[in-house]
Amino acid sequence: MKFRWSPAPPQPFLAGKLAAQLKISPLLTQCLLNRGFSEPAAIESFLEPRLKSLADPFLLPNMAAAVERLLRAREQNEPLVIFGDYDVDGVTSTALLTEVLRALGWQVNFYLPNRMDEGYGLSADGVENCLKRFPVKLLLAVDCGSTAVETIASLRVRGVGVIVLDHHQVSTPAPDAMALVNPQLSTCNLPPTTNFTELCSAGLAFKLAHALMKRGREINLPGAAEFDLKPLLDLVALGTIADLVPLTGENRILVTAGLERLNTTRRAGIVALKQVAQSPAKLGTYDVGFQLAPRLNAAGRLETAEESLHLLLAENLADALPLAQNLDLRNRERQKIEKTIVEEVIGMVRSKFDAQRDFVIVEGQLLWHIGVVGIVASRVLSEFYRPTIIIGGESGQMRGSGRSIAGFDLAAALRECDDLLLRHGGHAMAAGLSIAPDKIDGLRQRLNQLARHRLRLEDLQPSLRLDAEVGLAEISFESLADLEKLKPTGQGNPGVQFCARQLTQARPVQRMGGTKQHVKMWIKDGPVTHEAVWWNAGDRPLPEGKFDLAFAPAVNEFNGRRTVQLKVLDWRAA
Repeated sequence: MKFRWSPAPPQPFLAGKLAAQLKISPLLTQCLLNRGFSEPAAIESFLEPRLKSLADPFLLPNMAAAVERLLRAREQNEPLVIFGDYDVDGVTSTALLTEVLRALGWQVNFYLPNRMDEGYGLSADGVENCLKRFPVKLLLAVDCGSTAVETIASLRVRGVGVIVLDHHQVSTPAPDAMALVNPQLSTCNLPPTTNFTELCSAGLAFKLAHALMKRGREINLPGAAEFDLKPLLDLVALGTIADLVPLTGENRILVTAGLERLNTTRRAGIVALKQVAQSPAKLGTYDVGFQLAPRLNAAGRLETAEESLHLLLAENLADALPLAQNLDLRNRERQKIEKTIVEEVIGMVRSKFDAQRDFVIVEGQLLWHIGVVGIVASRVLSEFYRPTIIIGGESGQMRGSGRSIAGFDLAAALRECDDLLLRHGGHAMAAGLSIAPDKIDGLRQRLNQLARHRLRLEDLQPSLRLDAEVGLAEISFESLADLEKLKPTGQGNPGVQFCARQLTQARPVQRMGGTKQHVKMWIKDGPVTHEAVWWNAGDRPLPEGKFDLAFAPAVNEFNGRRTVQLKVLDWRAA
C-alpha cells in the first residue's frame, strides 16, 4: 500500500520557547504542538495527568436523575438488573457497576445478550429473555440503549423503568428513559476544558460510581465514606483501551492511573488473564489492546460474554484460571474463523476491485460468522483503505459490522440508507446493522454514491502522519526517555513517528522469521548508525542508494543489551 507522507509543519520558534519555559526538549514540544497543545498550562496537565483533575460527574446529562433513581431502589430494597453488552467495554462497565452496587447494598444481577440469538443492545428478544430470568422493575442499560426507542417505550408500558448509561449516538427522537446518561446529548454547559464525549461506557460507569459515592456520602449511605474507587481503574483502563476512544482528556487520566492498577492488580481474573496471555511484566496500551482485550472479547464474539464477566468478578485464582484458559482457547478458535473469512473476502474483492469506482466495500455471505465480521472489516479496510462493511449470518436477517476512514461518517451514511436496513447504529468510524439478504447490493450501491460525493480519490490513500523530520543523531536514549512522557499513546494521542532523509545502508540486510518475512537493516546518517526493523516486509523492495525513511523509534532490550531501534513504516528514494 502506498502512503501519503504527511509531515507536521515545523514550529521551531514556538517549540523552542515552550521547551525553555517548561524545561522539556524541543522535539517533545514539537510532538505536543502536533497534538494540539500550545499553552503551558494545558501541556503541564497533559504531561502530568492526575485523578484529582477529573470533572464533577454530575456535569454529565441526567446523572443526578440516574443517581436518585438508583438510591431509591436501594432504599426500597428493589432489585435491579444491569443489561450490558458483549464487547470489552460492555463487560468491564457491567463488572464495575455490579461490584460497586453489590458492595454498597443493592440487590443487583446482570444480563449480557447473546450475539448470535439476540443481537446488539436492548433488542426485544434480549430484554424478554432478561426479564424472564430476572423479573425486575428497574433495568440499567450499559453501553447500549441510546437508540432503543420502541423497546424502552414497551418496557415503560409494562411498568419497567430504564436508566441508560451509554456513549453511542442518540436516536431522534431519543428513547424515553427514566434517565439517559449520554455525553452525546449536551456539552453546552460544560467548562471549556471538559469533554465527556470521548468517554466510553467503562469511563461512564466510573463516573456513575463516583456520583453515587459523592451523593452517598452526603446522605450517609452505609459504606460510601469508606469505599475506594481506585481499585476499579483496572477495569476502566481495559474498557477504554479496548474501545479505541481517544486517550486524551479524562480518558488519559483514567488510563494512566488504570495502567498502574493493571500492573499491580490483585483482581484474580486479570491476574489469570495476564498469565494465559503471557503478558510482559509491565503492561502498556499495546499489550492491553492486543493481548488482554481479544481474549475477553472472544467469548462474546462466538456466543455470550458471560464467561468474560464471570472472569472479571472471580474472587480467587482457582476460579479465575480455568475461565481464562477457556477464553484463550476461544480466542484461538476465533482467530481461525477470522483468518478463513478474511482470506475469502480479500480474494473476492481483489477479483473485481476498481480503485477509481469502488469507494466503499460491502460484502456479505450466508454463514459468515457474525461474531468476527467487525474484525474482518478492519482487516479488509487495512488492505484496501476503503470504508468496509462485512455481513454474515443466516437467511432472513443478516447482520453486519463496518469500519470507516477519516472523512466518511459511517453511522451518518447508514442513516441515509435507513430504507434498506432493518436496524443500524454506531459511530462515525464503526457501525453495525441488520439487513435482508436481497438488500445488500442496494446498500453497496447507495453507500458508494454517498462516498463519491464526500470523498476524493486522494482521501482513499492512507496518510502517514509524521511528527518531525529528524537527523538520526537526535534519536538517542535520552530523547526517547523524554518522548515517553507522551504515553499512554493510542487513539487521539498516537505514538511518535518521524522521518529522516538522505540515508544509506551501513551493511547488508539480515532476513528474520520462520519464512524470512522480517528484515533487519543498519541505517546510516553521517557518523550515526541505528538498527532498523521492517516487520512483515515480505518480498517488497528494500531501500538502496540514498533514501528517506519513515519510522517509529523505540528502545529494544534483548539478551541484556539495549539498543535504539527504528521500526520501519515506509521508505522512498531520497
